[in-house]
Amino acid sequence: MDFTTRPDIRGTFGVVSTTHWIASSAGMAMLERGGNAFDAAAAAGFVLQIVEPHLNGPGGDLPAIFVRPGEQPQVLCAQGPAPAAATIEAYRAAGLTEVPGSGLLASVVPGAFDGWMLMLRDFGNLPLDVVLDPAIFYAEQGHPALPRLSNTVAELADFFRKEWPSSAEVWMPGGKVPAPHAIFRNEALARTWRRLLRETEGARSREARIEAARSVFYRGFIAESVDTLMRGELMDSSGQRNKGLLTAADMAGWQAHYEPTVSGGYNGWTIHKTGPWGQGPVLLQALNILRHTRIEEAPINSAEFVHLAAEALKLAFADRDTFYGDPDFSHIPLDVLLSDDYARRRATLIGETASLEQRPGDLAGLGHLAERAAERATAGSLSVGGIGTGEPTMAHLTLKEGDTVHIDVADRWGNVVSATPSGGWLQSSPVVPGLGFPMNSRAQMFWLEEGLPSSLRPRSRPRTTLSPSLAIHEDGRILSVGTPGGDQQDQWQLVFFLQLLRGEQSLQKILDTPVFHSTHVQASFAPRSFSPGGLSVEETLGAEVIAELKRRGHDVSVTPAWSGGRLTCAERRPDGQLLAAATPRMMQAYAVGR
Repeated sequence: MDFTTRPDIRGTFGVVSTTHWIASSAGMAMLERGGNAFDAAAAAGFVLQIVEPHLNGPGGDLPAIFVRPGEQPQVLCAQGPAPAAATIEAYRAAGLTEVPGSGLLASVVPGAFDGWMLMLRDFGNLPLDVVLDPAIFYAEQGHPALPRLSNTVAELADFFRKEWPSSAEVWMPGGKVPAPHAIFRNEALARTWRRLLRETEGARSREARIEAARSVFYRGFIAESVDTLMRGELMDSSGQRNKGLLTAADMAGWQAHYEPTVSGGYNGWTIHKTGPWGQGPVLLQALNILRHTRIEEAPINSAEFVHLAAEALKLAFADRDTFYGDPDFSHIPLDVLLSDDYARRRATLIGETASLEQRPGDLAGLGHLAERAAERATAGSLSVGGIGTGEPTMAHLTLKEGDTVHIDVADRWGNVVSATPSGGWLQSSPVVPGLGFPMNSRAQMFWLEEGLPSSLRPRSRPRTTLSPSLAIHEDGRILSVGTPGGDQQDQWQLVFFLQLLRGEQSLQKILDTPVFHSTHVQASFAPRSFSPGGLSVEETLGAEVIAELKRRGHDVSVTPAWSGGRLTCAERRPDGQLLAAATPRMMQAYAVGR
């Protein structure tokens, strides 16, 4: 393709790219006020909670990867853990074999707020009230409701009225579903942020106020309100009313933190990802496998290119589903999984036709995990709906999982941030009365089986799909990229990086390229489906390529043009030039800069 839907945004002052144009503009406003990339990312993050509440919220979670001039990249881990009372026995005592995909039992400690506060305290320039001002403005004064926001509320309106009245109060003001593009307000959330600012305004310094805000959220009125909500019994996707397990003590006992990245080198680029509590290493594994194939000889988006990429992803995701989890609670053999020898052996499994098997690696002493992963995949491939499907309302709720947002920022000082906030979706958890936001449902990613790296354990992190990326070239270029999409996040990013590694310079051209992803993965969300050989492709790949993929045995699902992937990205070049781009898909994401 010799044209792009938009130009690469270029400048030298600063660039911001997010999944909603209002958030991008809010982030840019922080740069204009003397803030840096960390201030801009946080402001954009809080605005995204307002304008895309079906995709993220204050009760959600946040992984970010960032770099400052002259320093090594770091991961900000703001993924909250399971409550202290969240044991497999506790869920089984409630008659459950899976963690519900919605409701109170699905909640872990909300991490996003503390993550943003930690980032602002340590690296930002602007006062807390300045960073929160755009979010408060849009919560109070309103914003045009996205059609997807309106549709999500409409589909659950009756359920909200009957089972989650606190959600009906916020998402259906006056008892009415917000019309697409009508001005929508969340005044309850605005009041929450204003109260937080009032309770912290006496702090002696910028940093002290941020610390006070962390205390208000996790040990003050917000934690108390969450605790009260969890003591009640509310309907969830299991089809029964359950109390939550999360407590104010769980919130008070946790903080976000920094940790090293996991990285790999490819064609002059070093790509940095989160640890195996996210799915980030999947991308590195897939790239490692592909360098032992002939993919560099295949034209971009040819049948051979798509086939090889899809087969490498199947192998990498089989390892994710088998071996990944919280490394604080399980030994995750990343040194083996990311080794070149292991990748070479995995690459020999790729044939001329599509594999229909779940094939995790044969690692010494871990064969039992591979066997159990294959059993789970088989069960998932036979599942037609998962828990709650016996009752139509609950089946509908089970399948209303949320998505994610993404933020990329590069500033004139050399700071670059890649952040992928998620969770706290309006469709998956009731609004905390008086606060204006729901909790997360991230506990659904645990398995209620003993002995797995992703088994439910008190105070352990769920293995999430959230996967920001930061890449540094040996010539000094720094690139930030990411996307919403659950299990598709690293698959769509793989398509991005395979073009970048071939030397493509136009970020927008890469984002405009047709995308594809495998559904031959154990879904991370309820009902945990598995589709052997499944491959979803945009129709713009072309009839000839699609026919060849089918001939090779892929179970191809063809989606409309411009329907897959929501990638955004930003880049800093050694001469100080800054670039950014955003996908035209869904017509929401925008890059801005100067």
